[in-house]
Amino acid sequence: MSSAPVSDAEWGLYKQLYISAEGRVIDTGNVDVSHSEGQGIGLLLSVHNQDRAVFDRIWQWTRTNLQTRKDKLFSWKWVPSGGSTADPNNATDGDLFIAWALYRAGRQWNEASYLEAAREISREVRAKLLRPSPYGLLLLPGEQGFVKDDQITVNLSYWMFPALQDLNQLDPAPEWGQLIESGLKLLQTGRFGRWQLPADWLRLADKPEIATDFKPRFGYDAIRIPLYLIWAKLDTPDNLKPFRDFWGYFKSASFVPAWSNLTDDSVDSYNAFPGIQAIISLSNLPGSGRAENHQRLRPKLSPDQAYYSASLLFLTTMAAQESGMR
Repeated sequence: MSSAPVSDAEWGLYKQLYISAEGRVIDTGNVDVSHSEGQGIGLLLSVHNQDRAVFDRIWQWTRTNLQTRKDKLFSWKWVPSGGSTADPNNATDGDLFIAWALYRAGRQWNEASYLEAAREISREVRAKLLRPSPYGLLLLPGEQGFVKDDQITVNLSYWMFPALQDLNQLDPAPEWGQLIESGLKLLQTGRFGRWQLPADWLRLADKPEIATDFKPRFGYDAIRIPLYLIWAKLDTPDNLKPFRDFWGYFKSASFVPAWSNLTDDSVDSYNAFPGIQAIISLSNLPGSGRAENHQRLRPKLSPDQAYYSASLLFLTTMAAQESGMR
């Protein structure tokens, strides 16, 4: 799906700040590690910005350094101090980002090898990372560590709705539609705290609960949920209501917090970083003229921003443009 790239200056700055000459996407807010999510985002943004040279460098580094398991999934974390993967477990959002980017690259540049690599990853996700449950088909965050005593821990920001829609075009299977359905249902039933927000991590027992192994927050993971809803044109008023209520509560304040503790309704004392501000702006824009208005209103990339904030800025630009095309 074609859409307008960000400005050459902003894309050039992103590459300068976060992408090494070898194609490693650097998480500058997390001791410069690299992870499959970051590599996938770098690939996706390279396709969007029609930069095949950078795409190929990122893909080569990712294949060499992260696609080291016995399957086609990716080890989730690489640390520069040892120059190796720190954990062979996968992260499903990273796998989905990479498959999604390869699918788009294959279509954009008519490259069959990208499409085949995307299908291989997609099929591995369907074979190894899906579980039936009373809540519908679930997406495991990783192959290991998220199923215990018949309870499954999930992360609803891994339900990347626009990616699931596109992968159904690449690798048609009923599971993609079932995942979209289960994700939307869990967003309705897994709401907590004063603003009825989704938790970053959810444990599915007799009813959805906030996972106790993680901070009980609507925070840096779940912030991506409204982005994906809008991108996939699933942004009904009810689906967006918790997020709009939360951010709207602070409309007259001098800041908007990045997170809320869902057990006591406390909030971050610092202002949300620019990438989150861009999602907030996007969530309040009507569909008509969304791309133009978002591009005008969103914060701009600056050298002092960390990788994650910068990546959210660019992903919101893509979502603003493409939500009007789907």
